Amino acid sequence: MGGHREVPLRELNQQTSRVMARVEAGETVTITKDGVPIGDIVPHGVRDGVRTGPPMYAFRTDPMGPLDLPDLGGPALGDDEIDETLRGMGGLDG
Repeated sequence: MGGHREVPLRELNQQTSRVMARVEAGETVTITKDGVPIGDIVPHGVRDGVRTGPPMYAFRTDPMGPLDLPDLGGPALGDDEIDETLRGMGGLDG
């Protein structure tokens, strides 16, 4: 998102979650009182309008990596056996 927006102090008081969601999305918000700027809320890792930390994304960007599944001592099942089991449980149509 990025960008800059002015928000009256009253709006910050009444809609804090919405204002903070905008900050979380990367927007800098200037809080005003009677039309006069009184402070800025900036995304974490931003100083003087320049990002100093890692960029923020609205979605995960890191890979999950390899799955480390525990061995529960059950039988090894092939894809067909797994599909059949899921069909019986209503997990797959068929």
